Amino acid sequence: MYCFAEEDDEELAAAASQCETQQTTAIVHVDVHQPPARHLPVNPALATIVHVDVHQPPARQPPVHQPPVHQPPARQPPAHQPPALQPPVHQPPALQPPAHQPPAELPSHWKDQLPPSQQEWIRHTLFKANPRTGKPELVPQLKLWWHPPQPPLIHTQPPASPNLFFTRPLFLWMPHKMWLYPVVCVRPACGKHRLTAAGVYRTVRRVLDVDGWYDLATEYLECKRCSKKYPAWSEDILGQLDLGHRSQFPALLTYRYSCDNRVLRMMRERTMGNSVAQLYKKLQEQHSEAWMQRVLQYLTACEPFARICVVRPVFAEPPPMPALPKPKWLLAVYARDVLGRLDEVKAKITSTFGSVLKMDSTKKITKKLAGAAAGTAAWCTNVGNEHGQVLVAVLTASEGHALDLMADGLMRRYREAGEAPPQLMYVDRDCCSPYGPCRVNAMFAEWDGLQVRLDIWHFMRRIAAGVTTEAHPLYGTFLARLSTCIFEWDADDVAALRRAKEGELAAKRIGHISEEAVKSRISRRELALHCRRRTRGVAETTRLIAALISVFDSERGKDTLGVPLLDHERIQQIWKEQEKHVSCIQDPEDFSLYTKTGTLKKGGVELSCYRCAHGSTSLESFHLHLNRFIPGTSASDAHFQAYLLEGLMRWNDDRMEDALQGASSIRCFGSALKEAVDQLSQTVLGRSWDDRYRTPGAYTGKKLALIQHQKE
Repeated sequence: MYCFAEEDDEELAAAASQCETQQTTAIVHVDVHQPPARHLPVNPALATIVHVDVHQPPARQPPVHQPPVHQPPARQPPAHQPPALQPPVHQPPALQPPAHQPPAELPSHWKDQLPPSQQEWIRHTLFKANPRTGKPELVPQLKLWWHPPQPPLIHTQPPASPNLFFTRPLFLWMPHKMWLYPVVCVRPACGKHRLTAAGVYRTVRRVLDVDGWYDLATEYLECKRCSKKYPAWSEDILGQLDLGHRSQFPALLTYRYSCDNRVLRMMRERTMGNSVAQLYKKLQEQHSEAWMQRVLQYLTACEPFARICVVRPVFAEPPPMPALPKPKWLLAVYARDVLGRLDEVKAKITSTFGSVLKMDSTKKITKKLAGAAAGTAAWCTNVGNEHGQVLVAVLTASEGHALDLMADGLMRRYREAGEAPPQLMYVDRDCCSPYGPCRVNAMFAEWDGLQVRLDIWHFMRRIAAGVTTEAHPLYGTFLARLSTCIFEWDADDVAALRRAKEGELAAKRIGHISEEAVKSRISRRELALHCRRRTRGVAETTRLIAALISVFDSERGKDTLGVPLLDHERIQQIWKEQEKHVSCIQDPEDFSLYTKTGTLKKGGVELSCYRCAHGSTSLESFHLHLNRFIPGTSASDAHFQAYLLEGLMRWNDDRMEDALQGASSIRCFGSALKEAVDQLSQTVLGRSWDDRYRTPGAYTGKKLALIQHQKE
C-alpha cells in the first residue's frame, strides 16, 4: 500500500517518472500489521492520503489535485507504519488458519479397523485438526449419515487407486452430542448420575445391509461418579431414549457382525419359503451385483488409458468382495430380534379376545422340534376366535388333561382384562357326555354360559370315513348332499341374489331369462358372501342323513363297474355312533353367527355382505400356515418359539385387517411404533392417526404360562 503527499505537481510527476524507469507494474502491498518493504517519503504536512489499489499499476492511476489541508503534526502517524485511518484491502490474517497447520488425522484406533478406502474420505469429511494441538476433532456440523464422495465422471489421468470406487457410508450415532439427550448411569449406587461425553468410541462396527455394508461409529459416555463408561449404542443407553430418537438407530449389534434392520424385516414374514437359507441367497445375489457394478466402473475408468498408451500402465487389482455371514448367523440374529421384542409380541397375542372360540389340534408342526426338545410334544393345540385370529397355541404331550393349564390361563386372561366370557366354542372332540357336563365345559368351568358345539366339518369327515375309497366318482356328490342335509340357505337372501342376477342378465339384453339360466350364474362364492345359512334342526337333520345313507348304501350308490361308494357294515356302525352328535352341530338359538361387513350393488339390487363364524374351518386353514411358520424341517426349542410367536402376531394382525372395513395401505406390525405415532398425532395434529388402532394390553408375568407351554 502506497501513500503519497501532494505538495506540488512536480514531486508527484517525479515519483511517477521514477516508477516507470524501474519498470514497476504493481505497487507492493503493505500489510496493516507490518511496515511496507518500500515506501515513498511522506511529507509531514500531509493533506490527503491517496490509496492506490494493489491490483492496478500506478501508471494508470490518474493524479488527484486537492488543496492541502494542514493538521497538527502530533496526530500524524509515523512514516514506518501505515496510516491508522486506512482500511485493509484483504481479510485480517488473524481470521485465517495458519499456513503451517497440519491436516486432520484419524484417531489411531480407527486406523487399525477401517480399510484404506475408508480412511481417506472419513479423515477429510468427519475430522479437522485442532489449531492449537493439531489433534483430530469432529467437525461442528454433525449428522447421522455420512456418504463418501463419488468418483469423477471424466478421468484426465489413470486412477491411482481403486479405493474411491469401493467406499461405503458411515453412520455416526451420538445422541448425547447431537441432541443433548440426557442419559444417566444405570448402576443403582450412582443414583441416576448424568453421563458426560468422553470422546469417540474406539471400535467401528461393520453393518450388513441389503446390498452392501456400512460402518457404524459412536460416542463414549462416562459417569464421573463411578467412572464407568458406556458406548452410546449399548442397550443401557438405547433403552433410555424415546422411540422418536431410538428408531433412528438402524442396526442390531452382535459380537462380531451387525445387521441392518432392513435385513431383519425380510426374515420376519412367516410364509412358505422364507427361510434363512433363502435370505442368504438373496443377499448374496444383491451384494454380488452391487460389487460387480463397482468393479465395472473402476475398469471402465482405466480402459481408455490402457488403450491409448504404447506401454500399458499397471493398474491396481480391485479388492475382493467382503464375505457374507453364514445362514446360521442370520438365524441367530433373527432370534435376538424376536427376543428383543418379546414383551411387545406377547402383549399383542395375549390382547386378543373373541365371543366365538374354536379349539383344534394338529400334529404336523411338532415333528419339526429338534435338539433337546425333540420328541417332547405330540400335539399343538390352538384356540381361535370368529375373526380367524389365534388366542393361544400350546404344545403338549397329549390332549385332554394336558390342556387344563391352558384353559386356566385363558380364563384368567378374560377375567383380568374385564372382557365378557365367550358364548360359544367349537371343538373337534369332547363335545358332549352322557354323564353330565362335557369335558370342555369342565375345563372352562368359570364360563357358565359357554355352549359347546361340534365342528360340522369334523362331523362330516366322521361320516365320510364309511366310504370304500375317496377316489369313487360319487364321493363328491355324497358330501355335497350331506352338507345339504345339515344346512339350509336363508330364503330372503337367496331371493335377493336371484333378483340381482336377473338384473345383470337383463342389462345384457340376452332375451328370455329362465330359472335355470339364473341358477347357473350364481357361484358358490356369491352364495357364501351374500347369503346366510343355518342348521335344519335335530329331527330334520337326522331324517335327511338317514335317508341319504340309505340311498347311497343301495344299488344307486354304485359306479358303472358296480363298485359301491359306502361300506355297508362300516357306515351303519358309524351312523349309529354319530347320530347322538346331531344335536351338537346345531346352531345356538339365541346367538347370531353372521356379521354384516358391508353392502354390494349388483344388477340394481343392494346386497349385504356377511362373514360367518361357523365351525373351526378357519383353524384348519391356520394349521396349514402354522406348519410354514417354522422354515425347513427342524428347529431348536428357542428358534421354534421365536418363529411361532412372530408368526402368530403377524397372522392375527392380518386377520384383523381383513375383518375391518377400509383396510389401511400401511403394513406395519410394530405396536410400539403405532402407539408413538398415534400419541404424537393427537398432540401435534389434534386427531388420532388411525381410528382403528387399539393399544394392546400390557403383558404381565401372570400370563407367561400361555407362552411357556409352547416349549413343553
